[in-house]
Amino acid sequence: MEQFSQDSILVLDFGAQYSQLIARRVRETHVYSQIVPYTISAEDVKEMNPKGIIFSGGPASVSTDGSPRPDAGIFDLGIPILGICYGLQVITVMNSGYVERPDKREYGIAHLDILRQTPLLEGINSKSQVWMSHGDSVSIPMAGGVCTASTENCEFTVVESEERGLFGVQFHPEVVHTVEGFRLIQNFVVNICKAEQSWSMESFIDTKVEEIRDIVKDKTVLCGLSGGVDSSVVAALLHKAIGDQLICVFVNNGLLRKGEADLVLSVFKDTFHIRLQYADVEEQFLSALKGVSDPETKRKIVGRIFIDVFEQEARKARDATFLAQGTLYPDVIESVSPTGGPSATIKSHHNVGGLPEDLKFTLLEPLRELFKDEVRELGKELGLPDEVVYRHPFPGPGLSVRCIGEITKERLETLRDVDEIFIDEIRKAGLYGEIWQALACLLPVKSVGVQGDERTYEEVCSLRAVVSEDAMTADWYRFPPDVLQRASARICNEVSGVNRVLYDITSKPPGTIEWE
Repeated sequence: MEQFSQDSILVLDFGAQYSQLIARRVRETHVYSQIVPYTISAEDVKEMNPKGIIFSGGPASVSTDGSPRPDAGIFDLGIPILGICYGLQVITVMNSGYVERPDKREYGIAHLDILRQTPLLEGINSKSQVWMSHGDSVSIPMAGGVCTASTENCEFTVVESEERGLFGVQFHPEVVHTVEGFRLIQNFVVNICKAEQSWSMESFIDTKVEEIRDIVKDKTVLCGLSGGVDSSVVAALLHKAIGDQLICVFVNNGLLRKGEADLVLSVFKDTFHIRLQYADVEEQFLSALKGVSDPETKRKIVGRIFIDVFEQEARKARDATFLAQGTLYPDVIESVSPTGGPSATIKSHHNVGGLPEDLKFTLLEPLRELFKDEVRELGKELGLPDEVVYRHPFPGPGLSVRCIGEITKERLETLRDVDEIFIDEIRKAGLYGEIWQALACLLPVKSVGVQGDERTYEEVCSLRAVVSEDAMTADWYRFPPDVLQRASARICNEVSGVNRVLYDITSKPPGTIEWE
């Protein structure tokens, strides 16, 4: 394990759905954070030398045989530890306390009754709203621990042992429903761990540029440009680090949004003067996708051909050694469980799934520890235009996973027209910046309609827009009805082959943001 180059907080993941939010909240204090499996050894933690450790929540019960436990040696390192929900319970049972399942459980909003002011609770108001989600509760606190706050149904809501550097909260300070949760996390990171607040995009760029140069040396890097935020930021970062050792490849796979090619060529070739190779392989992709309806198969095919094209382009690029990708933290988390344990794959991501085992490039993923909003901040810092930086996310497999069912050139053209109208109406309403992601899907369903006094039997499209902080969770966007009405009217009037428009009001969970 490498030692951190700056003050950092380690988040031990016990399988919580909110682990990524904990890491994000720590970074918002301008201190770097990293998620690691709860199985990490005390020796490895010592070598990484974090200023503090946070135990995440988790779905298990500490009373169950075989429930997750960290290496007990971590408690002997002298590093402050904050346990959240299950994390508090683990600290308790491993340090001579007791946890039981009470008659009354707490799910949802509760209010703190602060019993004493401490560095952890500094500036937090009594009766402050917190978010509870637990069945088990502490009944006897950890050795040396004292209760510093309670709620109506939970006596030991905050437990602290300042002398031992052990702290725990039964609620979730990382979620927005806990009104002063960020303040508590900041208190732990800054007041208790004494971490220097030096994490910023400027420091990330300096560190990452040096790291890229050390890894790449005098070799050549290929980077695929899709027109999306992630690949664009990767290209700009690599260009800053290695200049003309970077060759960007823009693959026109026939699965792009309307106007995508012109935007990419204008920004990166004409403005940034990056070495750019253009590969027009639309027919190759569409031929391979012909007759394919299964979404996972689509993703694998797109990933495979993408690599094949890169191998062809590499031969023109004096034996490139590295392949750069815009893999982000949520991509990694959704594809592989951070706990290292059994986890159901939600969907494979183009950036981390579908790659052949005999990949001939060394993979370079400089954004892999960043969340989407951090990538946008990085893009601004690197001088990318707003049109690129604030563009809504777009999936690696492109419109193949928005053209539900079989893919044809005609259906893709229809979908492009629908998507362009939807985005245009959102921009006209001044709502584009409020929405995390807006998209249109073409469904493999036909419906009866009436257009121009004639019966029609044409395809159905579904519009979707969500708000989110990091794509780990998302809620559907509440449009003013007139915006949807204008979009629907224009689609039915202007797009040949579509006579019905739906609006998707599914949140994540249970649905994903993309349909496939």
